[in-house]
Parts: sequence; structure tokens; C-alpha cells
Amino acid sequence: MSLDFDTIAAISTPPGEGGIGIVRISGEEAIAIADRVYQMGSKKISDQDSHTIHYGRVVDPKTDQVVDEVMVTLMKAPKTYTKEDVVEINSHGGILAVNKVLQLVLNNGARLAEPGEFTKRAFLNGRVDLSQAEAVMDMIRAKTDKAMQVAVNQMDGDLSKLIRNLRQEILDTLAQVEVNIDYPEYDDVEEMTSQMLLEKAQSVKSQVKALLETAQQGKVLREGLATAIIGRPNVGKSSLLNKLLREEKAIVTDVAGTTRDIVEEYVSVKGVPLRLIDTAGIRDTEDQVERIGVERSRKAIQDADLVLLVFNQHEALTDEDLALIEATKDHKRIVILNKSDLDQHLDLDRLSQALPDADFITTSAMTDLGLTDLEDKIADLFFSGQTGDRDATYVSNTRHISLLNKAVDALDEVIEGIDLGMPVDLVQVDMTRAWDYLGEITGDSVQDELITQLFSQFCLGK
Repeated sequence: MSLDFDTIAAISTPPGEGGIGIVRISGEEAIAIADRVYQMGSKKISDQDSHTIHYGRVVDPKTDQVVDEVMVTLMKAPKTYTKEDVVEINSHGGILAVNKVLQLVLNNGARLAEPGEFTKRAFLNGRVDLSQAEAVMDMIRAKTDKAMQVAVNQMDGDLSKLIRNLRQEILDTLAQVEVNIDYPEYDDVEEMTSQMLLEKAQSVKSQVKALLETAQQGKVLREGLATAIIGRPNVGKSSLLNKLLREEKAIVTDVAGTTRDIVEEYVSVKGVPLRLIDTAGIRDTEDQVERIGVERSRKAIQDADLVLLVFNQHEALTDEDLALIEATKDHKRIVILNKSDLDQHLDLDRLSQALPDADFITTSAMTDLGLTDLEDKIADLFFSGQTGDRDATYVSNTRHISLLNKAVDALDEVIEGIDLGMPVDLVQVDMTRAWDYLGEITGDSVQDELITQLFSQFCLGK
């Protein structure tokens, strides 16, 4: 049964011109409001069967003026997204048309929804848990097929089931501990109970750690890999970007310093979402605009998850090249020897000495040589050559990762406490903390302030 909320409405399609625009209404008065503004001959939408769609007109009840010809979808509680009565008005997709429909709905009893309020109601009404609700936004923001599949699996409850099973294991153990303490059958009940807590803490910790091992891959799939293409001017960084994107996105010339600002684009490489950052060539320059671009390039190095360090095989190694090697030494990096179609003047022995542990990939943006090797190397670096099992449960949400780590810490406290011979009732406190941290992932033990903060990050109308 849904909670007692007022009726909300919002535009659920992106702003701008399109084939249709959808105004979504949810709440106890949703159908009544639709009756006031929607005409379908002598019939009323409230008399129609649930999960049906109808043709008619939206009409201003005060002036009888027709606002738009529409299709109206009727979905009655509880089998809806929010578990409330939901009406969706499909109008023409112009900016003015869909906003006029929304304003009419608001004038007839609905309130403008807050960002994420539809999904928040789905959570509060028990249709989804918190991790499933968060997966809705992950799906909307997914930039690769694999990222979308991870979000779909989480929406289906894969992570929720795993977390709830772990919490149930802890709860069963805590309950048994209470029984042993209250109704001891043996003299050594304290020792037996401590052993039971120890074994369960070790078991749950092992499962949580296994889940955390997916965190790096999960975060990469969810957020994309910040990949900075770094090198001196005119080594072929923009050409490399264009080749990876399969389109001419960055301007390419023989003039050094053409790229003056950061160019960012997303691309999927072997299922790995890359946020490619084409940077200005790093060098000393008197040009004020180029100098700003160089500083931004240095900042991009600091923030990058991966650096593609590009050298021009047609030119000799310079002090600027060596400075870039030093600047990127603490980052994961792939060294690219570009312009292999031209005569080689790069001292590879000297470069190998400066980069003793690096793997070199020879490329040519002109002939596409080495691009497949580069893509394979990126996938191998972060996913051991593959993007994992399609049905695997990944942890990708920063909040979830933090809570899992806190749960591990609490379980470590349990194990340490038992090793030190602490009383069972004190050890139970840490076990209960682990149970609470896991519950925050699904929303089973979470504060209202966190819920409000999470859903405020959602789209308006979702």
C-alpha cells in the first residue's frame, strides 16, 4: 500500500523539439486531474481499464480552448512505477506544447515534482530498494552496453539479493547468540558463541571482499576512465583522438600549438568507457592563450586514471619529452610511438632507459597501424583483457563501496575482539554495525536526510 502523498507532475522527456513530450502525473488525484483537462468524447479516462492508452484532446476547462491532441496512458495503482495511480499525457514534442500541458495539469491540482521524486516514491512505497533506485540513474547515464547491463542487473535486484542474504546471515547468527546467552545448555557457551561469531564474521567478510574486488571495474564502467592524451605539440594527439572516436572531432594541422584547450569525448573501447581528454601540447610558450591550455593539460594529468603518453618517432627525444615522463610516472600509462609511417629519428634505446617498465605501442594515425593493439592494451590494463561476465554483480556506486569498506572494518573489529577474548556482548555491537552498514546500501537502515540528498541528484521527471 502506498503512503499518503500529494499528487505530482513533471515533464519526463528531454527539453527541446521532438516527436512527443510526456507529462507524467502520479498520486491519488492523478486520474481526477486527467479527467478535468482531458476529453475523449463522452467517455472519461477514470472509467477506462488500467494500462490502456487513449486518443483525445487536452482542453483548458476554464476556456474550453484545445491545447493539444494527445495520447493518454492510464495506469492504476499498485502496478505502476510509483505504486500510485499514474497518468502519462503524450503530447506533441514542441517546447511550448508540452509546457502548456504541464501548466494546465498544475493549475488543476497537481504540484511540480522535485528532481527524482517519482523514483523516490517508488522507493518509499516499497517498489524498489535504494540500490535499485540508484541504478535507474546509472542506466540513464550509461555510455556503453556493458555499463547499461550492470545498471539493468542492479535494477533487477542482483546486488540487493546479495546484500540481503549477507544481512540475513548476520541476523541469524546474532539471534543464535542471544539464545545461547539467555538459555545456556553447556558450560562452555561463551567459547562456543565466540567461535560462532568468529566463523560468521570471517565468512561474511570474505564475501564482501569478493564484492569489493569488482569495485574498480564497476566504477570504470559507471563513470568512465578519465584518459588524458599527453605529449609535446604536434606529436599526433588530436589525430589519435579522432581515430579512437572514429570521427574528425579535433582539429588537426601541422602547426604546433593548434590544440589550445581541453577537448573531451566519450568512447567505448572493448567495452571500457573512456572519457578521452585531448590536451594542449605541453611546452614552454609565450602565447598567453596556449599557456593557459598547457596549464589545463598539467591539471588533466593529475586527474587522469590513465595517461596515453605520445611520442613522435619522426623527431628526436627532447627535454620536454623527458619532463612528461617524469610528470606521469605515478600514473597508469601506455606509451605510444606515433607517426611510424615517417622516417624514425627517435632514440628508442634512450627512451627505453627512461621508461624501463613500459610497453611501447607503435602507431600511425595515417595508416591506423597499432590502433587495435592500443585498444587491446587498454582493455587488458583494466579488465585483464575482458569486461567480465555479462551476469556478474559489480559494485560501481561510490556510496556502496564506502559502506562495504565500513562493513569490512566492523567485521575486522569482531575478529580482533574475539582474538583478544572480549565479552560476547561487546563483540555483538561490531557485528550489528556491519549489519547496519550493509542495510544502508539497500535503504533498510538509512536516514531521511540521505534519501533526500540522493534523489535530489536525479533528473526532473524521473
